[in-house]
Amino acid sequence: MKIKKRDDVPFADTQGYAAVTKQVVLGPDDGCNEIILRYFSVAPGGATPYHNHDFPHLVKVEAGTGVAVDADKNETPLVAGDYIYVADDEVHNFKNTGDGPFDFICMVPLRGELSNMSCAMPPADDE
Repeated sequence: MKIKKRDDVPFADTQGYAAVTKQVVLGPDDGCNEIILRYFSVAPGGATPYHNHDFPHLVKVEAGTGVAVDADKNETPLVAGDYIYVADDEVHNFKNTGDGPFDFICMVPLRGELSNMSCAMPPADDE
């Protein structure tokens, strides 16, 4: 059994995403070889990249307010306590719409963490 406090977990590299911090709370270094638990915090006005990838993830909003953006660019409001399932190859991102941090837990299979957020960006709109 492994028990940790998030405050003791270092921040991972989120190069290119200045408004987003990430911590791998439980991962390969802890003996987790199948499921990885990450904690993200998005600063006010910030967003995760609009992307897709070949693995699913489970998300639980911990704090703040934001929106989930889908492949059709529909925005669904999110608040603490909401749960989200993002399927393989589903285009998505999360935006902070509040005045404070928008924090969420994200669980992925090991291959999702090993990809180091190497995501395929969807084609740009012709707008």
